[in-house]
Amino acid sequence: MGRLDEEFHRYFAALDRSGGEDRCYLCRRTPAEVKAFFGFDEDGSPIDAEGYGLEDVVLEKADIMSYRGTRPVCAVCQLNFETLFTLDEGPTLDAVLREVRDERDRLWPEAED
Repeated sequence: MGRLDEEFHRYFAALDRSGGEDRCYLCRRTPAEVKAFFGFDEDGSPIDAEGYGLEDVVLEKADIMSYRGTRPVCAVCQLNFETLFTLDEGPTLDAVLREVRDERDRLWPEAED
């Protein structure tokens, strides 16, 4: 099996694991939305190259979504997590996740009558 076949198998296996949705598990962005976030069209060409004075810029490697993990994760979320871990914010991230899971009602303002 060639590399392209392996990547297709990974992609479809990840879609199976995520219920058929090609979206980031964390932020729910689609691959097209992730490319737009970084300033590229779906085909990998820059959205406003002339406006920024860019020449010959193309998103050659379109790996903006990781399909190898338990669920697909986009490059934006991966960068955010890498930043948190680089800043030794792992314990704080764990605390935030615990709060969101176990203390949801405490985190939101009380409804006014």
